[in-house]
Amino acid sequence: MIAAPDRTPIAREFFDRPVLEVAPDLLGRTLVRATPDGPIELRLTEVEAYDGPNDPGSHAYRGRTARNSVMFGPPGHVYVYFTYGMWHCMNLVCGDPGTASAVLLRAGEITEGAELARKRRLSARHDKELAKGPARLATALDVDRSLDGTDACAATDSPLTLLHGTPVPADQVRNGPRTGVSGEGGVHPWRFWIANDPTVSPYRAHTPRRRRT
Repeated sequence: MIAAPDRTPIAREFFDRPVLEVAPDLLGRTLVRATPDGPIELRLTEVEAYDGPNDPGSHAYRGRTARNSVMFGPPGHVYVYFTYGMWHCMNLVCGDPGTASAVLLRAGEITEGAELARKRRLSARHDKELAKGPARLATALDVDRSLDGTDACAATDSPLTLLHGTPVPADQVRNGPRTGVSGEGGVHPWRFWIANDPTVSPYRAHTPRRRRT
């Protein structure tokens, strides 16, 4: 008999570790988004690690700004950024305060509240695509910059809470290059995903954007 996912909220100590330890350990965990219309729950299936000043691919590589300040701690908080003038993406901050490391939530399986997610993801052809990619995930969960800084370890009254869920066995975890990251930051094999899971997004190498003429 398969045990039900653990509904216990994850403690802050879980995030108070190096980012490359936290990232694969997030797979299989349950993220709960509380909305006025009801909860949406997601099982994490794909993530990417970003290691602050040690990582050219990180938003915090060149130091602290108004945009990335949440990345500098404390751990267990949500960092949300706006990209390409149209999409939001969601991260979970980890490591000691001041280290500015975070894990990008790339994909997941909607396990509750799919009807609410479908209303926000009208272009999804089926439910496996609702949160297949970081922008799709944030859209499906109704996450935007208003949630930047949210405490995901708060046991009550938080719009975003991370539960223990069902951790993934090590032999089911895969890793490889991060998606769409250029330069020196693109060589790190810091994307982690659950093997053969249909909600995992496809790998895409970085493609330089054309300048408008």
